Amino acid sequence: MAAGGGADGALPELGRYIVARPIYNEVNFQEENERRLVVPKTLRERVQKTCSCSKKKAIQVTKTLLPILEWLPKYRVKEWLLSDVISGISTGLVATLQGLAYALLVGVPIGYGLYSAFFPILPYFFLGTSRHISVGPFPVVSLMVGSVVLSMAPDENFRVLSSNLTGLNKTLIDTDARDAQRVLISSTVSFLVGIIQLLFGVFQIGFIVRYLADPLVGGFTTAAAFQVLVSQLKIVLNVPTHSENKIFQNIAKTNIADLIAGLLTIFICMVVKEINDRFKHKIPVPIPIEVIVTIVATGISYGADLEKKYNAGIVKHIPSGFLPPINPAVGMFGDIIASSFSIAIVAYAIAVSVGKVYATKYDYAIDGNQEFIAFGISNIFSGAFSCFAATTALSRTAVQESTGGKTQVAGIISAAIVLIAIVALGKLLEPLQKSVLAAVVIANLKGMFMQIGDVPRLWRQSKADAMIWVFTCIASIILGLDLGLLAGLVFALLTVVLRNGIISDFGTANEAFEPDEDPEDPEELDIPTKEVEIQVDWNSELPVKVNVPKVPFHSLIFDFGAVSFLDVVAVRVMKTILKEFERIDVKVYIASHLDHIIKTLEHCAFFDDKIKTEIFFLTVHDAVLHIQNQIMHRDIQDPIFEKVGTQTQFCFYSFTVGGLTQHVGSYSPLASIENCEPHR
Repeated sequence: MAAGGGADGALPELGRYIVARPIYNEVNFQEENERRLVVPKTLRERVQKTCSCSKKKAIQVTKTLLPILEWLPKYRVKEWLLSDVISGISTGLVATLQGLAYALLVGVPIGYGLYSAFFPILPYFFLGTSRHISVGPFPVVSLMVGSVVLSMAPDENFRVLSSNLTGLNKTLIDTDARDAQRVLISSTVSFLVGIIQLLFGVFQIGFIVRYLADPLVGGFTTAAAFQVLVSQLKIVLNVPTHSENKIFQNIAKTNIADLIAGLLTIFICMVVKEINDRFKHKIPVPIPIEVIVTIVATGISYGADLEKKYNAGIVKHIPSGFLPPINPAVGMFGDIIASSFSIAIVAYAIAVSVGKVYATKYDYAIDGNQEFIAFGISNIFSGAFSCFAATTALSRTAVQESTGGKTQVAGIISAAIVLIAIVALGKLLEPLQKSVLAAVVIANLKGMFMQIGDVPRLWRQSKADAMIWVFTCIASIILGLDLGLLAGLVFALLTVVLRNGIISDFGTANEAFEPDEDPEDPEELDIPTKEVEIQVDWNSELPVKVNVPKVPFHSLIFDFGAVSFLDVVAVRVMKTILKEFERIDVKVYIASHLDHIIKTLEHCAFFDDKIKTEIFFLTVHDAVLHIQNQIMHRDIQDPIFEKVGTQTQFCFYSFTVGGLTQHVGSYSPLASIENCEPHR
């Protein structure tokens, strides 16, 4: 109990406490405290509860499976429709161009990129839970699909002999047969990716993405950007070779017209994107530079007849209309199952991470398992129409949100713009140089390459996380994206095991009796680092018409007794938790932490003007008594709260190896923690 005896007799001594209780062994404790028996339900009872149906439950399940039934009836036509239309048109133009460009990464005819920018949007409109992401191709996923396509259908498999008038035989490539086989492979991969994602969603395996930590994803996507760059150099240079390994051997045969067009496109796109980023608060709508460059380049290529005069590589043929649906090549499943699994996980991780950024910004929830189902059905559906695997792209999603997009109505309008391009405008883009499309892809890799700047920051904050980043990047470049991702994941899990075994041992030592080590130079920690492309301003006012949830407790205690270490991602999550609870006026405290935890938090810039070391306590009991003291001070200063203060609730969480245990209890200001009845 708290020690009493204040100077005026009204307040106890708030700076100290004394605990007095009997000495318990297990037998004595069980005699004085009756164990709450939990009778497990029989299998029949569990089945009956699961299979029981009521009108309310049926409506709830239907809305869960079809989220459109939840948000569409609440759609504010007068407030949102115009914004969604403008956003949809802008996003549709960008999606059309990116679809054409990313088809080059997959190795299929460019026209199939338009199909991949159109079909995946339709199922997601009904099934997705994100209101802002733009569904369609993404360079990393497209490259992963392309690596499967090129390995199973290389040019060498389609060489044919052709005799000319002089009687000499010449080796040619049957491009029609090659393209047909590659389209079949890419659509089959998309179909299998969809099946894997759908199964993950049905069996509630959305948690698997938690193992893809930020350093691992950063290293992986940077390696993917490097491979995308190498694959597009051949197109920008228009070197007559079928292998990326021989590009520099034949660099003297570079097509100057394509090289100039590609370099100009890269330069212009990067400059304008930088302008869009720096003046985004002054420019109402981002400049759609990719669309502008494409239109201008197409006009120049057509007017100057670059194909005939300079032998420039152009798109040549974009089919109009749609192809009939095709069956997947089931016989290929065994050959592509491993790659499809990697693609399914990466595509999902990208989509959910981007979706959660905007969900947090606009205060709504993303259902991870439903997203698996939505993307699974989208990829199955689009795979039947010769599309390659879909996810979302950060740049395209940023366009949809920044131009005023409120819901997936903007997404369906963007699909309508792509539809117009498929039906009517495809022919107009046939004179476009392929090097311009490749240059657009390269220009969009800037954000991924800028992630290299994260390595020094990670090294200062957590050397293990920096090693994960570097190892995953190198492994993905050398072994390929699918094996590199697996190697990076294994290495990350290995570092967790090593840190549990090493750091926890050091953490038990009393550092007060150990010689001081040379601390890191505090000035080094102030080196400015690159900001991420999208950030959430937690200090801003809440959006209009957002109801702040009321919670039955005012304080939250995290018991860190079993936490052996924190990595960079865990620190970021903890800071987000503190900020979120701060917004709903709930105080958060941390107790029973190891000594090195504070050092890790300091290196990772956890503390600021609002989050201070005063929230850390030696034990949970210390934290509870501190909360009681705060309540007592408030009661004395404002008697209105006295009634509330006499019986209020707190909550603390203890982190264990097996998971998270929640303890919720009621207490009066002078009660000790022994009055708390834990619920596990």
